[in-house]
Amino acid sequence: MDGVGSVIPPRPMRARVGISACLTGARVRYDGGDKQDALPHALLDALFDYVPLCPEVAIGLGVPRPPIQLVGDGSRARGVQDAALDPTDALRRYGADVAADVLQGVCGYIFMRGSPSCGVVQVPVHDGQGGVARDGRGVFAAAVMQHLPWLPVAENDTFEHVDAREHFLTRVFALAHWRAMMSEGLSAAALIGFHSRYKFLVMAYSNAAYRTAGRLLANLRGDVATLAEVYIQLLLTTFARPVTRRGHANALQHLTGFVKHRVDNAERLRLAEAIDAYRLGDAPLMEPRRLLLELLRRAPDDYALAQVYLEPFPSLFGVSAKAKYRMP
Repeated sequence: MDGVGSVIPPRPMRARVGISACLTGARVRYDGGDKQDALPHALLDALFDYVPLCPEVAIGLGVPRPPIQLVGDGSRARGVQDAALDPTDALRRYGADVAADVLQGVCGYIFMRGSPSCGVVQVPVHDGQGGVARDGRGVFAAAVMQHLPWLPVAENDTFEHVDAREHFLTRVFALAHWRAMMSEGLSAAALIGFHSRYKFLVMAYSNAAYRTAGRLLANLRGDVATLAEVYIQLLLTTFARPVTRRGHANALQHLTGFVKHRVDNAERLRLAEAIDAYRLGDAPLMEPRRLLLELLRRAPDDYALAQVYLEPFPSLFGVSAKAKYRMP
């Protein structure tokens, strides 16, 4: 590649993520079991270095232990059989503590769905009269998300759905790439180089954010560190909402401009049809994206080939490395 990406390190091939320990096979659930089969490790283990955490064990509830559930308005957790058991405050403190320490270097977190400590959405909340509302959030997960609002989070079942899985991976590896750049030393050239590679990914998520980022970096003669902080917060906020088909189609059509004068009419038509089929919901995103990448490699354009949008995270297949399980 040319100078577009030469001032920043290559994107990491692995990312460090927090994870509910039961999903790694640790037998830490209240009944002494685990939930390893609830995560598609064959897809993910080559990409992640896990930091497993079980907040209920960490605060001393033990294994096995009396089960807990969310009650009332969902803000507290109590024992299912013994309402006097109330680990809420301890779970909150533990969430705040690990957010300030252990999780400072992670680029995402995978929580166990439905857990009164770790669930992110639709956790059952019991009203004490036999009624159950599925609108709660686990106490520990809520604390982590409160203290690290920019952190990409997912639940284990996210990875069963292609679009949701790719959205999470895109966010995780964008943050990992940013941290790799910062570890090499921030400079105006590095910040411009990073944005140059992420332009079309930002465009896919939001045209408004794309324009805002451009204006923000138009003049880097001031405090680069402050601008960098504003910039990454803009990106992380923008990437929090999933991309629409219209957004992807917009980015793909703009990238088509880099090949349209280098390939023949039949290839241009095939690419246009692939983009339109995706936009209408008749084809997966991988089809126009892979076709565009193939054409760019045959008719190279360094700037376009440097775009993270074309390969926003490492391949999920064909990598033999295994995840490293490491307790904090």
